[in-house]
Amino acid sequence: MNILVACDSFKDALSADGVCRAIADGLRKSHPAATITEMPLSDGGEGLLEVLRAPLGLAWAEQQVRDPLGRTVTGRYGLSADGTCVVEMAEASGLQRLTLAERDPLKASTFGTGQLLADARARGAKRAILAIGGSATNDAGIGAAAALGWKFRDASGAEVPPDGGHLAKIATIVPAPSPFESIEVLCDVTNPLFGPTGAAWIYGRQKGGTDETLTQLDAGLKHIAALVTSQLGRDVAQTPGAGAAGGLGFGAMAFFGATLRRGIEIVLDLTGFDAAAGAADLIITGEGHLDGQSAQGKLIQGLCGRAQGKPVIALCGKLSATPQQVAAIGLKAAWSINAEERPLAEMLANTAINLEKTAAALAL
Repeated sequence: MNILVACDSFKDALSADGVCRAIADGLRKSHPAATITEMPLSDGGEGLLEVLRAPLGLAWAEQQVRDPLGRTVTGRYGLSADGTCVVEMAEASGLQRLTLAERDPLKASTFGTGQLLADARARGAKRAILAIGGSATNDAGIGAAAALGWKFRDASGAEVPPDGGHLAKIATIVPAPSPFESIEVLCDVTNPLFGPTGAAWIYGRQKGGTDETLTQLDAGLKHIAALVTSQLGRDVAQTPGAGAAGGLGFGAMAFFGATLRRGIEIVLDLTGFDAAAGAADLIITGEGHLDGQSAQGKLIQGLCGRAQGKPVIALCGKLSATPQQVAAIGLKAAWSINAEERPLAEMLANTAINLEKTAAALAL
């Protein structure tokens, strides 16, 4: 039997590589004759660089860049020999760079993300893959664009600070050349740029926004969208995903000509999942918490859609999806690795052990 173990990380517990290894170790104990292939995956969020490191032959590059509030930090990205760079915006512009007290979407900027892209371009990158999860920003991508040479000027001709609080003050956009031959943005949300379901109102509060600041931010996003349409001829504010990462989805399309893609789809493409699934008799995947939302664009749902009819089963830290929801995701079956509810810290600490035990007990 050929078994493909293809899993994302279990958040706060184990990396994707660690999850795959634990399951494979358990399977080898109870099914020693099976051929087991481990394939760590990511939906484009946390852990993407590690997952794509081997498939793309990435070498790590580091650069001093600005964090969301303009302080100097060291950001890392991946660069391949064929000129592909993989950048996670969270490295420079993520919420993890700020304390709760520091979060302020009026002041936060994606400038540091643009600096990482600029450094990759300077090192010869021609293609960029940009993951935009976990942002602390709401600047419609003007910070990243500014780092790559774009100018945003007010009515007097002075440059405005490239942050969320100054969007409404922009009167003129001065373009710069496209930084890459192609840019693919990994984006799994479908929100438009502005409005009740836009970047500010849906995601701004977790970034430190109040009702007053969210109103200001939403107005600024609407303003920059109108300028982009009138001055650049690009009407992309309502494109699904434009509101991702505080509008960086919009900015990547408007300023860089980027294409938005579902994170899991591009990861499956780049890791060679289709060929591995075609050779497998069974696919085992996993998720920290399998619930009804797992059928809405998450990794497992995307994986099941590419399984070529092969049975897929899932191991999870917590199972709250109903049997009907499990089937709707595309899974043949799902099991929790925790026989009983325990304190969260204890369950997280025992993730690898419980994955291995559960996998060893599978009757295949």
